[in-house]
Amino acid sequence: MTDTVSGGLTRRGLLAAFAATAITAAPTYANAAGFLRGGGDIRRIKMYSGRTGERIDMIYWIEGDYIKDAVKEIHHFMRDWRTNDVKSIDLRTIDIMAAAHNMMAVSEPYMLLSGYRSPKTNAMLRSRSSGVAKNSLHLKGQAADLRLNSRSVNQIARAASACKAGGVGRYSGSNFVHMDCGPVRSWGR
Repeated sequence: MTDTVSGGLTRRGLLAAFAATAITAAPTYANAAGFLRGGGDIRRIKMYSGRTGERIDMIYWIEGDYIKDAVKEIHHFMRDWRTNDVKSIDLRTIDIMAAAHNMMAVSEPYMLLSGYRSPKTNAMLRSRSSGVAKNSLHLKGQAADLRLNSRSVNQIARAASACKAGGVGRYSGSNFVHMDCGPVRSWGR
């Protein structure tokens, strides 16, 4: 039996397409830790970019396996929009984002403010703000700055912190939360 169906679509691609149309939302879990350890059958990420106008609603993991093409689209979506540079986003960061979103039981997509940042962009932002780290995890594709209109900074940060899987920064004055897959820590108000 072949792994490809007519039209060149693989079984995995067919399964992903079916899951994307058949499932309206990932199941809600009591906590993200179980989700991050594989407690669910699918993982989904929903975001839009106010900078580029792009949207993504992507099932990127099914039954223990990351979907290569979906992950590649997420990397492109989270690129440095100023330079158009793309870097692989650490899958742990994507998992934290998806788990936190899922725990909030919200259908609204995240607004992505910043994913990957090129050295040029990070240097420019550092020259404008003391809040931008010289060795930011954004430079490594390990961080994202996110916002939800339907949830407060504190609500988003609590969900991300519940993952116990990385750094969570509250930026209430700018209305966003930083999530990363670095050491577990938190800061901000």
